[in-house]
Amino acid sequence: MTGPLADRIRPETLEDFVGQSHLIAPGKLLYNLIHAGKISNMIFFGPSGTGKTTMANIVAKMSNKRLYKLNATNASVADVKAVIADVGSLGSENGILLYLDEIQNFNKKQQQSLLEVIENGSVTLIASTTENPYFYVYNAILSRSAVFEFKPLEVKDILKAIRRGVCILEDELKLQIEFSDFAFEAIAETCGGDVRKALNTLEMCVMSAGDTLDGTLHISVEMVEQASSKKAFRHDRDGDSHYDVLSAFQKSIRGSDPDAAVHYLARILAAGDLQSACRRLMVTASEDIGLAYPAAASIVKACVDSALQVGLPEARIPLCHAVLLLATAPKSNAVICAIDEAMHDIESGDTGDVPQHLKDAHYGGAKKLGRGIEYKYPHEFPNHYVKQDYLPEKLRGKKYYRPQNNKNETAIKNYWEQIKKDD
Repeated sequence: MTGPLADRIRPETLEDFVGQSHLIAPGKLLYNLIHAGKISNMIFFGPSGTGKTTMANIVAKMSNKRLYKLNATNASVADVKAVIADVGSLGSENGILLYLDEIQNFNKKQQQSLLEVIENGSVTLIASTTENPYFYVYNAILSRSAVFEFKPLEVKDILKAIRRGVCILEDELKLQIEFSDFAFEAIAETCGGDVRKALNTLEMCVMSAGDTLDGTLHISVEMVEQASSKKAFRHDRDGDSHYDVLSAFQKSIRGSDPDAAVHYLARILAAGDLQSACRRLMVTASEDIGLAYPAAASIVKACVDSALQVGLPEARIPLCHAVLLLATAPKSNAVICAIDEAMHDIESGDTGDVPQHLKDAHYGGAKKLGRGIEYKYPHEFPNHYVKQDYLPEKLRGKKYYRPQNNKNETAIKNYWEQIKKDD
């Protein structure tokens, strides 16, 4: 065995690559570029252990270009010039692909040294960074590159990599590896979406397992916790416990209990499930707070965007911001009640035709068909309101939105009662 397990099992084809389906599923942009052999300058950004280096290797192999690797933490302009000097040399007749890791550590002058060669196509650049490239990469390079975001791997994807790792280790050691209850899943759950960390944890567990008499190495949850320096947390994303925690999370926010809501957020994040926390928060902002505090939806979206941008563990901070905001905000379920009642009517049967005066009148012959003739333009009337029918005749007088008893919706109700008092 030479080198870490993560390097020994590094995928060499797209078929073996795990995760990042939003980039490499058939039909996605990166997938199409690679298979078409049309490799352009690219910037890969995302957390460590999400496959950026592996993808660069695959791209180089499939493009048949000569691959050079530099790390911007210790590389210099001279190193870049040495790569450029190889353009056209024997072995690089198909072109050169330069993989520059951690490009954010190159200053502006160093990044500018790449411009001429990536512009004329003599060198194809793939740069990677754990930081937002729009903050750290020189604009001239950004404008000449396609940017691809690598996201933390989901547990199901990490489990695939771990299974490959187990097979490799069993073959190398000529032993069988057996996991106690939840130990296998615990490796994936405690790595925070970092497949390299998961494989390092696996290898450390195996190497520390000691001698065996029956030809089997036994890996326990306790060994995983020691190797990962994290407490294994039972949260089966495909089982009931996953949905139980998410349910308790939203219900605690709905019930205006900020302490319980933060607790369940912590449980979700401890399982590495950033996406579920974000989705549930954005839904809750409209479902349970809604028009009682309309700004909550945009604030939560900003918090979620920040969380997804920085990734775990820092993502916990903007998400807690969102949780505390929602849990302490006034509540209204008028939004979900309105849309669900409307959807029920639609699904129940014929709701009638759109009124003639509301139909599109912007085409030849519309007036002959009676379209839009009696429509009253509200902006031509006082307070930008005029009484007219909008619902289909069969639903005339139907009320879907019922303002609830909170400061904002009470103001809405009072305003419209004043405007419509003569109706």
